[in-house]
Formats: sequence, structure tokens, C-alpha cells
Amino acid sequence: MSILSEERKLVILECLEREGKVMVLSLAEQLNVSTETIRRDLLILEREEKLKRVYGGAVQPTFRNDEAPYTIRQKTNANEKKAIGMRAAELIEDGSTIVIDIGTTTLELAKSIQGNKRLTILTNSLRVAACLLESISMERFTGKVILLGGEVNAEQHSISGTLCEQMMLQFRVDQAFLSVGGISLTHGITDFDVNEAAMSRVFAAAAQEVIVLGDHSKLRISTFAHIIPFEKADVIISETSCPPEWQPVMEEKRVQWIQASLPTHSSKRGEI
Repeated sequence: MSILSEERKLVILECLEREGKVMVLSLAEQLNVSTETIRRDLLILEREEKLKRVYGGAVQPTFRNDEAPYTIRQKTNANEKKAIGMRAAELIEDGSTIVIDIGTTTLELAKSIQGNKRLTILTNSLRVAACLLESISMERFTGKVILLGGEVNAEQHSISGTLCEQMMLQFRVDQAFLSVGGISLTHGITDFDVNEAAMSRVFAAAAQEVIVLGDHSKLRISTFAHIIPFEKADVIISETSCPPEWQPVMEEKRVQWIQASLPTHSSKRGEI
């Protein structure tokens, strides 16, 4: 018996994540539909940038190496990023030392830090640093901000490079919050820019807990520069639920998934 289009696409993506390639004929047989139906499904998924069609089937999407400017990315999936940032802020404990990397989602995290005491926050993001300093001046939380030094990327409002990496090597932190370009079982946690990925890698190595922030558009995506393997993330926060085919790996590797949602009313911190 055939299944609905959305269910078929989910099965296709699960097979693709598991095997790296899918074939039209085998999918048609497995799902009890025509090859024309499978080809239409693959075309739709390719338009959604979930896969790349090849002769007789499809493979995982090619690595992406282009990222929109910061100001444009701020407007993309804005509600989702806000929800993720708010949920991530709930994980921060009083007196902790954290590092926040660059990105529009981590900026939402910075905006959401309120009520904490004695925080020490390191960052290589000019916008995150400015947001945190404003919050301290407005007494939204207490603590200090350390802006890491190095080469400035004017387009992404970030600091990276050898000097920045060397400075970060002097520190150990409780938590690293990473805003990334892609999250994939196959290729792990990735980003677009080599220098920024290198910084995120240093942040992860310095942290007791690595928390990856990524909305639905980052899932099953691999971008140009590798940061860390999938299992090196301790927590992944997204506004969507964990892909079903990822759940066995999440349990095996002890990676925790947190689904964020826009709050309907103010709430106190609770358990994950």
C-alpha cells in the first residue's frame, strides 16, 4: 500500500542519511509507488536543497561554501532563532564561564541572557559583545565580557585568525555555544568559513559542554569547513524535533536533543 507524499519524502531522507545514496527503482519498490512518483519526490527534495539528483537516483547535497551576509541572515528564520536562543539561555547557570561564537542564532542567545549573576562570557562576535555589554549596563545580568582579539571580518562582524585562537587557548570554560552552518550524521558539525570553523573548534576543545544551535535549515546539511564530529556535541538545540533516523545515534553517542518553542508566557528555568 502506498503512503503519502510527506511520509515518502521522510523515508527517502532517512535512507539517504543512512546509505549516502538512494536509487529510484529500489525506492519505488520499497514504497509501492511508480518511478515517476519517486522522481517527483526527488525533484521536490532537490528544490528544498535536501539532496542532489543524479542518474538513477540521488545523493546527499554537495558541500555548501557560500553564506549570506550577516544582516540578511538575521531576517531568515528569525522566530526560530529567537526560540532557540531563549531555550539555550536557560542552560546557563550563575557563576559559570561560557563562550559564545558568532552567528545570528547566538546573538539571540545573548539577547536572552537575563537574571544571571557573576557570569564570565567570552566571544569573538562584535555584535554579541555589544549586546552583552548593553545588558550589563541595563543590569539584566551581572558579570564580565571578554572580547577575543584578532583579525576582524567586517561582513560577518567576527574576529578570528591565529591571534584569536592563541588567546582562546589560555581559557577553559563550562559551556561553548556554537552557531553552525550544518549538522549532519555523516559529516558532523560544519561551517562555511575556514577561520570561523577553526575558532569554533577551539571553543569546543576548551569547553566542558558543547551546545550546538541550529534551526531546521541546518539539519542534514554539510558545509565547507569541518568543526567537530557529530558525537562531540553534548547538546543540540533546534526548533524542530530530532529527525527519526538520528535517534539511535543520539542515544548511542549520548548527544541530547532539545526542541525549543516560542514561549506563550514567562516561565522559570526548568529541567531539560
